Amino acid sequence: MTNNEKMKKVKSYLSTFAKWLLLSILIGSLCGAAGIAFHYALVKVTAWRLADKRLMLLLPLWGVIIVFFYHKFKMSKHRGTNDIFEAVRSAERVPLRLAPLIFIGTTLTHLAGGSAGREGAALQMGGSIGAAFARVARLNDQELRIAMVCGMAAVFSALFGTPLTATLFCIEVINVGVFQYAALVPVLGSSLIAYQLAGWCGIAPERFVLRHVPEVFLLTTAGRVLVLSILCGAVSIVLCEVLHNSGKIYKRFFPNPYLRVIVGALLVLFLTTLVGNFDYNGAGMELAAHAIEGKAVAPAAFLLKLLFTALTLGAGFRGGEIVPTLCIGATFGSAVGGLLGLDPGFAAALGMIAVFCGAVNCPIASLALSVEFFGSEGLLYFAIAVAVGYMLSGRYSLYAAQKLVYSKLAPIELPSEKDI
Repeated sequence: MTNNEKMKKVKSYLSTFAKWLLLSILIGSLCGAAGIAFHYALVKVTAWRLADKRLMLLLPLWGVIIVFFYHKFKMSKHRGTNDIFEAVRSAERVPLRLAPLIFIGTTLTHLAGGSAGREGAALQMGGSIGAAFARVARLNDQELRIAMVCGMAAVFSALFGTPLTATLFCIEVINVGVFQYAALVPVLGSSLIAYQLAGWCGIAPERFVLRHVPEVFLLTTAGRVLVLSILCGAVSIVLCEVLHNSGKIYKRFFPNPYLRVIVGALLVLFLTTLVGNFDYNGAGMELAAHAIEGKAVAPAAFLLKLLFTALTLGAGFRGGEIVPTLCIGATFGSAVGGLLGLDPGFAAALGMIAVFCGAVNCPIASLALSVEFFGSEGLLYFAIAVAVGYMLSGRYSLYAAQKLVYSKLAPIELPSEKDI
């Protein structure tokens, strides 16, 4: 390679870096602002619901309004996060109207106590805004894909305060086994911008304090963690199956979407009355925090949270699955950890990460999440939870559109030197 060719290469790298640095700042700012507004909307409506539980009686009404808006704006057949994944994979143009629709739909779901998360809305909002930005900036198809992932990561980062996890998760989750390193700079840049904006606006990142983390690595403790992780892999499979089939069961018995959402709302209200408390309404992060703090939670809490979430999302309410998944993992870990001789709070943290990893099939992002949530203490135990949860969840996933490029059982055939 001549000196001129080397200089052209250097200029190409520098110009591409400068371009994506600028674009990541713009996308991170736009999507960070959207994530901040979404955060405060959810905080506000949750406070209203907790102050006046009678608002939950309006759950059927809000469900009808959500279905009406999605029908009115011709988004009834939109499959939520799955369609965003497909759009990134095929460079399709996601309509901008999806962002306000999922914003309103998720907010109304939380207002009346539906059991749903917020990250599904974050991914959809971010993907929609990123795609709209790409259209305005006249980016090509490959750049459109990166812009959408930047948007997804930025809103995720603003909501959770986990920029590294947001970056790795949004790159890793769509095609498991293929990590697009070319997207690392722009996606990380967007995540960090959104994270900083959220901090300036007073949004505290999600962080937990583990009081009883083993100071040294012991094989006896690792064996207990291994057993817990195996069980968490099974829980993640049950979780994925229940959430995927709940919507199908609803549609089989109630083909009309308005009737379906009303029935789902009534079932959630009935189950809330039957349980006698409101622990399983909303996203569930408070319940997960109680488990991690070592406070007593009901042994069947993970099953109840799963049932509440399936009834809510399957009926047509809007929101995400990840926060409920974290709650289910934490409460399961808390319930089982004591039986295995582990500290319940530490076991809750392990369960949270293991079930999350098994459900989303993102081991790198899951390990990053453990560090951002709990710090680096006990990292080797979290690594066991991640590795085992990932392998034993098989090909099950929260997302039907997710592709597992490589088998979890067969080794990867590396290219030979002549192919490189």
